[in-house]
Amino acid sequence: MTTDLPIPERALAIGAHPDDVEFGCGATVAKWAVAGTEVQLFVLTDGSRGTWDVDADIAALIVQRQDEMRSAAVALGARGSTFLNAVDGELDSGLERRKQVCEMIRRHRPDVVLGHDPWKRYRLHPDHRHAGWLAVDGIVAARDPHFFPEQGLPPHRPRALLLFEPDETDHLERIDDTHLAAKVSALLAHRSQWRSTLDIESDSPDERRQFSARVRGWASAAAGGDGLAEPFKLLDDL
Repeated sequence: MTTDLPIPERALAIGAHPDDVEFGCGATVAKWAVAGTEVQLFVLTDGSRGTWDVDADIAALIVQRQDEMRSAAVALGARGSTFLNAVDGELDSGLERRKQVCEMIRRHRPDVVLGHDPWKRYRLHPDHRHAGWLAVDGIVAARDPHFFPEQGLPPHRPRALLLFEPDETDHLERIDDTHLAAKVSALLAHRSQWRSTLDIESDSPDERRQFSARVRGWASAAAGGDGLAEPFKLLDDL
């Protein structure tokens, strides 16, 4: 088990949906942002199926989820959010999507990329699986000059990939109460997801406190009861 990468100059966090980065590595990117890291968030789908309301205005939901994502990025201290806008539930990890992720990596030139673990067993949501493959395959393409030379961008090799929600944890990023509070604030920014994903039924202070306690419980469990942490699979031979 390793702990705490050197603070990167730049980091790119890739999530399948608005709120995935916040759940998977929100406190870590908040920690790095406070330390001066230029953090960019890359959301691959439009979040258009993220509601239980059968009569929902889907176009309005897409706009709302992007607005929520921007608010969450502010809470985490990220420099910004980029949206790929694949249809929610229909993300694929084919060559065209790989090209788009490769371009994002080459443009932002992150020292560390964070993304879903595509090897996680029994993962149900296809977008999470494909988003994980896109992070892995995008790095391979970005590092080698003969992938997508038409982009006109120099190759870039990140020094590390951190996979969140890992099938096997071998790395922890230690966090403190400030970083955890930023993660909670970022998650609460996704108001459209309160009922379906955050298990929050109302705007009552009690429910907010209960949610915050759940997030703290996850971080405490990841740290083995010794402080707070977020768990990852670390790949650093890229």
